[in-house]
Amino acid sequence: MNEHVIHRYFPELGEEQLARYARMEELYREWNEKINVISRKDIDELTLHHTLHSLVIAKVIRFRPGTRVLDAGTGGGFPGIPLAIFFPEVEFLLVDSVGKKIRVVEAVASSLGLNNARALQLRVEDVQEHFDFVVSRAVTAFPLFVSWTRKKISRKDFNALPNGILYLKGGDYREEIKDYRREITIYPVSDYFNNPYFEAKSVLYLPG
Repeated sequence: MNEHVIHRYFPELGEEQLARYARMEELYREWNEKINVISRKDIDELTLHHTLHSLVIAKVIRFRPGTRVLDAGTGGGFPGIPLAIFFPEVEFLLVDSVGKKIRVVEAVASSLGLNNARALQLRVEDVQEHFDFVVSRAVTAFPLFVSWTRKKISRKDFNALPNGILYLKGGDYREEIKDYRREITIYPVSDYFNNPYFEAKSVLYLPG
């Protein structure tokens, strides 16, 4: 893992956090040999395509201690695991309906000693708790995702941004967000990370 890439964009990270990112990537490589949760081509670009991409949310907002975050449709643990390392005083719940993916997430979080990250095999629609923010990496069309998650957002704000959805999305999503254009804020990832991979990627922020 090229931790220098992460440190370049986040110089405030401590040695322990950088060591956890390095260990995290080792763990994903080991687990991917047993359970394919990351595509073969992406495993060689884990820092860029998964870790750094997840961490763009930390450029958009610095969650305050005590914030509760739902990673809805986490897959193998992104963006939730990298964010849980970055924000050790923030509580994360990572959910996915696929059991083998949650097994990997649980194992990685346990090996890293992430006491602030829980993982559950559960459909997003069946989550009963409330959260300050919902994060995700484009698990479905944006309107459907909003219908699944918006009612799970707490009404008590205490972060710099009002509580809401932070959705990592690539490609042409204009049609998907047309009904929310008066509410939504778009943060291009390329504003924060100087790499061609991020040129067509954004964070969509929708207040709850």
